[in-house]
Amino acid sequence: MDLSVTATPHGLQPDTRGVNAFDDDASLRAVLGLYLDPADLEVLTPAFRRLGGLVHGRLDALAHEADRNPPVLRPRDRQGRDVQAIDKHPAYVEMERIGFQDFSLAAMSHRPALGLDRPMPPAAKYAFQYLFAEAEFGLLCPISMTDALTRTIRRYADPDLVARCLPGLTAQSLETQIQGAMFMTEKAAGSDVGATETVARRDGEGWRLWGDKWFCSNTDAGLALVLARPEGAPAGIKGVSLFLLPRDLSDGRRNAYRIVRLKDKLGTRSMASGEITLEGAAAWMVGEPGQGFVQMAEMINQSRLSNAVRSAGMMRRALREALAVARGRSAFGSRLIDLPLQRRQLLKLMLPAEQALSVTLFTADALARADAGEAEGLKLRRILTPLVKFRVCRDARKVAGDGMEARGGVGYIEEWPEPRLVRDAHLGSIWEGTSNIVALDVLRAARKEAAHTALGEALSRRMAEAGVADALRTRLDGLLRRAVAAVGAATEGADDRARSVASGLYHAASACLLASEGSLLGDEKRTALAELVIRHKLTPRDPLGEDGEAGADRAAADLLHT
Repeated sequence: MDLSVTATPHGLQPDTRGVNAFDDDASLRAVLGLYLDPADLEVLTPAFRRLGGLVHGRLDALAHEADRNPPVLRPRDRQGRDVQAIDKHPAYVEMERIGFQDFSLAAMSHRPALGLDRPMPPAAKYAFQYLFAEAEFGLLCPISMTDALTRTIRRYADPDLVARCLPGLTAQSLETQIQGAMFMTEKAAGSDVGATETVARRDGEGWRLWGDKWFCSNTDAGLALVLARPEGAPAGIKGVSLFLLPRDLSDGRRNAYRIVRLKDKLGTRSMASGEITLEGAAAWMVGEPGQGFVQMAEMINQSRLSNAVRSAGMMRRALREALAVARGRSAFGSRLIDLPLQRRQLLKLMLPAEQALSVTLFTADALARADAGEAEGLKLRRILTPLVKFRVCRDARKVAGDGMEARGGVGYIEEWPEPRLVRDAHLGSIWEGTSNIVALDVLRAARKEAAHTALGEALSRRMAEAGVADALRTRLDGLLRRAVAAVGAATEGADDRARSVASGLYHAASACLLASEGSLLGDEKRTALAELVIRHKLTPRDPLGEDGEAGADRAAADLLHT
């Protein structure tokens, strides 16, 4: 990271306004080059730079204003007619224009955008989301759900239905864009999807839905995927089917469901989440009956990866803010960044941020390989998606909180970005599966598909092909084997070890990737980060003993550019 901060006038806070988030992020630029064709990266770099220029400028100001002015539900108009309208603040609408229209973030996987003559490679798409999330997390929920809904219906829905919906879902004008959502959670059916109580009844060639959905983000989306149980279907998850619910009917009338209220949320306050009651709403079944959760999992997994990428972006923002403060302020006659304890605290922000960047881009590449039909890519995507959702989202909560502390008391004030980062960071661990659920899904991927073994083999081969130094590669291969074995052992016993073994596998994978990147890029700093993962995440330490890090200050100086 090469953040240039001039000396801050006495008594004023260092400020990152004017920093280009893409130009400043040497790690993103370098690692992205390992996954994108050089010609594609050249075409996309102006768009990356353009978005990077908005992060600490216009987009950040809009995100701040929208956060302070949440959407409002207007159930009726002044004549007493039901309208179920959600009034969004102009700042949020402008952010929608930037995300959906100017950068085509929801459509870029499905059509050419931003100068490319074909749909965007996953690594590039998620790099755009990573940058956007440094300023605004909430809007990326509708963007991701629109993208994922489109992917899901293209895979499972009747071709005529897809042809009817696709133009709006992939439109590149905000006025013609149809946004997507998923309405899955119920009062008694959160993680336990088999407890779904919403009922679907046949109505000619279509279906009618009755029931309550308890947590519906992007509540007024034009299309939503909904889980419901057709009448007569068996209990449990095998009786649940997937339906596509339009907000508006073909004759222009509103479909038969009501937005009961909007949620008063801790974070992502800019984006409307609410409760709905289905009162015989018209819908189309998607795919085969009884396969609802299997098909919805396609959308959930896309959202999980997006959540991890957004959390990685927020960590980068928290780190950048903390570095600006440490370089721009002095205390007791020294710059903060020259104080040994402060350096160590900054490294505790940097390390998980760099781990997250490496593993999420590797996961995006696995998605591309899976979509191409590669057997190994399918297994890697299967285990990496819950793995990054689990660990990256949890790490973001701590990094955001410690980043707030790095700015001190001012960081607790709503005029600065840190409070919003802290609030939003907590949501990543909750949406699309809490930490327990996704950690158990890591074990499920290992148990059913031996995906942990495939991941270990892929990472070991990657280090060999990258030319990682023999001594480091030997150490990492040993740690990787232990992590893979621990996951395998946990699949044969009680699930209470799911979180610890998933964390171990994540840290081992990130160290292997950082070492490989360091070798491929000739970047000693990424190799040093791999060593830090080994030392701090994979090696037992005595909290009461000497830490044995005689070179810690020198490593910190190199990694923090001091």
